[in-house]
Amino acid sequence: MDDHDLAAGGELRGADLADRDLREELEGGPEAPRVFAECDLSRADLRGAHLVDAVFADCRMDGALFDEAALDGARFTGGTAARARFTGAECIGTVFDRTDLANTEWARAVLTEAVFTACRMTGAGLCEVRGIGYSFTRCNLMLARLKGAVLRDQELTGVRMDEADLAKADLRGTVWRESRLRGAVLSGADFAGADLRGADLGEIGLADAAVLRGAAVSPDQAHMLLASLGIQVVAGEPGEPAH
Repeated sequence: MDDHDLAAGGELRGADLADRDLREELEGGPEAPRVFAECDLSRADLRGAHLVDAVFADCRMDGALFDEAALDGARFTGGTAARARFTGAECIGTVFDRTDLANTEWARAVLTEAVFTACRMTGAGLCEVRGIGYSFTRCNLMLARLKGAVLRDQELTGVRMDEADLAKADLRGTVWRESRLRGAVLSGADFAGADLRGADLGEIGLADAAVLRGAAVSPDQAHMLLASLGIQVVAGEPGEPAH
């Protein structure tokens, strides 16, 4: 497909666009929504591109630049975008499904109602993102930077946040199912009204135990948290030997 066709929109399949500067071809709204299928966009420059309602199906986008791009309503299905940048991108209602987004950068991106499902997001930088209602389901967010993230009232199912930075995150009213928070940084996070019974908390230290005030936990988790405070829970009557 030539540059005129690329600018006009429509489906582009199997194209090698690696290392291309695509800003000029993609700067305006197309005649038809843009569809990229099985394309190589590795390290491509799409900064400021008009990609509203675009589709990226099984594309290779490692290291691509989506900074300030208009991605409202776009859909990413499969493929890999490791180390790609989405700094300042408009991602309202954007869907990411089974996409490798490891070590991606999202500072100042607008993620209102964006949906991430079954994505690999290890080491992703999600600090200073804007918008509300974005959600993660069955995503691997180990070592991700989510400082100050707003996930209020979200249901987090199958989410791994081992060693993630959740400092000052708004986690009020969240419900955790089959998820992990082992080793996560929780200082200053707000868990008021959260249901953590479905989360593997790992070893919670004294400082982080206080952060969980207002959250619902299981009896086993309560025993673990009390143990971190040096309190031993024993059965039986006062004076009987503790076992």
